[in-house]
Amino acid sequence: MLTKEELPACPVATTVQLIGSKWKLLILRNLRMRPWRFNELKKDLAGVSQKVLTDSLRTMEEDGIVIRTVYPEVPPRVEYSLSQLGQAMYPILDAMEQWGLAYKKWLADTAGGPENQPPGKRPQGQED
Repeated sequence: MLTKEELPACPVATTVQLIGSKWKLLILRNLRMRPWRFNELKKDLAGVSQKVLTDSLRTMEEDGIVIRTVYPEVPPRVEYSLSQLGQAMYPILDAMEQWGLAYKKWLADTAGGPENQPPGKRPQGQED
């Protein structure tokens, strides 16, 4: 877990430091639905390596975002779920979902000409 002194002064940078990786965001997305076992997450998150998934879950647990529950069974069963702190990120995920949907709609609605390109994507010489 990061100490207060190790966190950036900017609250946005703090959030990015905690959940800013591609895999952490997708792990949050999945854990929002229900608790998941490690192998379920690995199968659902196509392309994630075992090391990256393990490290991401471990870090998120240390940061208080994820709860790791070990059930006393043979063989042992481990599930990952969101803590109360992790659940507090629902509005962030909701906003990202809404923005992604709006962006996809914008792409579908535009003719693709230079005047319809997103800011920063216009041909050289045309300003936003």
